[in-house]
Amino acid sequence: MAPDLTSKQRRILEYLRNNAATKTYFKSRLIGQELGMTAKEVGSNITALQEGDYDVEIEKWGYSSSTTWKVDI
Repeated sequence: MAPDLTSKQRRILEYLRNNAATKTYFKSRLIGQELGMTAKEVGSNITALQEGDYDVEIEKWGYSSSTTWKVDI
């Protein structure tokens, strides 16, 4: 795990790694519910994961009822 990530970013990255094998699209709201964060917290922290060099590709995909992220491992 990258040392420059915050604990929230690490939790989000771990969640995406654990679930991206069976799922491609994730809503910030639903990630937040699973991890005890708000959708806004997820959105602001997932941006750092998009910009970093990690083993996941994250693309902002849609905005209906919560931002949706397309995730590829």
